[in-house]
Amino acid sequence: MNYQFINFELDTAICRITLNRPKVFNALHEGILKEIALAVDAASNNEDVRAVLLTGTGEKAFCSGADLKDGGAMTGKPLGEILKENYEPVIFGIRNCPKPVVCKLNGVAAGAGMSLALACDVIIADESTYMTELFVGIGLLPDAGSMFFLPRMVGIQKAFEIFSTGRKVYMEEAVSLGLVTKAVLASELDAAVNELLDYYASAPTFAIGEMKKILNKTYESSLENVLKMEADGQTKCGLSNDFGEGVMSFLQKRTPKFKGN
Repeated sequence: MNYQFINFELDTAICRITLNRPKVFNALHEGILKEIALAVDAASNNEDVRAVLLTGTGEKAFCSGADLKDGGAMTGKPLGEILKENYEPVIFGIRNCPKPVVCKLNGVAAGAGMSLALACDVIIADESTYMTELFVGIGLLPDAGSMFFLPRMVGIQKAFEIFSTGRKVYMEEAVSLGLVTKAVLASELDAAVNELLDYYASAPTFAIGEMKKILNKTYESSLENVLKMEADGQTKCGLSNDFGEGVMSFLQKRTPKFKGN
């Protein structure tokens, strides 16, 4: 498929998805959201893909949030319908992707751009940038999943403070709050991200996918249900080729060569 608003690259076992609207700081509108959803779906269904990277073009912004000039917000269409049609497929796609999704936060993540980053499994960031839930500045509440992800990461009181003030959360604080996995110098960002992607490219992908399924449900489940999900998932993992290779490599005292299935 030819993409107009993103760059889509398959590099061996790694799928790289790059938001590509640098003139508007990779702002989100219907076109780019549909392309992100299609790209994530393609990565999810490609057996060769072992990890997905999501990042933005340029150095100033990962994603500046919804494009208010070209995002449907001023057309009179109910905003809830826009969310359901354009944003929800992206967020569900990332969370349901059976591969690890790594966000390379190369610049500011604002509004729905912050939601997009928080939906990813791991965030590696340029330590000089920041996140901001700036919805309150235009009289809106946070959306695109932020009201699900942020309270689970930082607690309800801190989430309320970040939401209701719309303030900037710089990376030192973001790391301490658990919003970001790791923050490094801009000059070290590519190396840090590539090191993690290389790890995932040779990791037991099937087991990681099962982990994501359970983690997506754990906050809404009882201990009994989580134990059942663990048992069911472990049964599936025990039948995987990766499990057989893992045991054999352990017995033979060598590095495992996982194939992701």
